[in-house]
Amino acid sequence: MLTAGQPAPDFSIPNSEMKMINLADFRGQNVVLYFYPKDDTTGCTIEAIEFTDLMDDFVDQDTVVVGVSRDNCVSHAAFRDKHGISVELLADVEGELCENYGVWQERESHGEKKMGILRSTFIIDKQGTLAHALYDVKPKGHAEAVLSLIQKLS
Repeated sequence: MLTAGQPAPDFSIPNSEMKMINLADFRGQNVVLYFYPKDDTTGCTIEAIEFTDLMDDFVDQDTVVVGVSRDNCVSHAAFRDKHGISVELLADVEGELCENYGVWQERESHGEKKMGILRSTFIIDKQGTLAHALYDVKPKGHAEAVLSLIQKLS
């Protein structure tokens, strides 16, 4: 698992518009990089909408919000359009970014063990260093808690 103070692992993966996005694209801004299990599921929708609702506050803090799942670009675009989500959504179809951030883990559900994304959020400062690594977060109220952490960075 990653910890605060480490350089944030770099990435180059497509967004919902199939445009390649790199961590370096955001240098000079804070980045909220949050990983979620699946587009258009209850918890993931709550989380994305709450981040969207606070987008102006994040922008005021010179912060971009980026969501990542293993869904593909088409799924991300449909999810974004259906719920009016303004968060940048990245498609980590191969799971490399999930592996690099330590969020692809074995989980148990209904007595069955399988691999999946552990809902997690990373706050990356303007220099590309991890300021916070938050694993196993709950969706409801999470965006507000992350905004509070961002406000303390300034």
